Amino acid sequence: MILEKIAPQAEIITERLTLRPVRKADAGLFAMYAGDRRVAEATQGIPHPLPPGAAEAFVARAMATDGDEDIWVMDGTRANLPEVLGVISLKKMDRAQSEVAFWVAPAFWNLGIASEAVTALVESNPQQNCTLFAEAFQDNPGSARVLTNAGFQYLGDAESFSVARGRTAPTWTYIRKLD
Repeated sequence: MILEKIAPQAEIITERLTLRPVRKADAGLFAMYAGDRRVAEATQGIPHPLPPGAAEAFVARAMATDGDEDIWVMDGTRANLPEVLGVISLKKMDRAQSEVAFWVAPAFWNLGIASEAVTALVESNPQQNCTLFAEAFQDNPGSARVLTNAGFQYLGDAESFSVARGRTAPTWTYIRKLD
């Protein structure tokens, strides 16, 4: 039996989801879902096309215990859905602040999966943050709705680079105070 190292962050349970640490076995579904242009272009850091080994490198980074980001899989097995529906993360900043990022596989869009995951992450506040930030590309109003549904407030317009797009694109920036 081979044991794999699991990241130390705790699982977060919702009605339909388990937000759980990344496992090596998740790499195949990550490659399939993140390899979709629609997913990649909705993120800052996923390239398109997804190069060989990118999913495995993401898994290794997610499982590392010395990074500045905690990453969870949106696991739908509680609701008889697939084991991997998407990913959500908290990237640590300074002064008890973090940035929330997420993506959901297109087959599960418009089912409330992202809203449920973001709300659960905010409510559990696993990093004991005072403030959370998030961005959504302006051509992705669905992600903006997810953030406002989770209590984030619009902060302003900005631009962020998207690796998949190969350029900067306009974003909306959001904030959520947790004090």
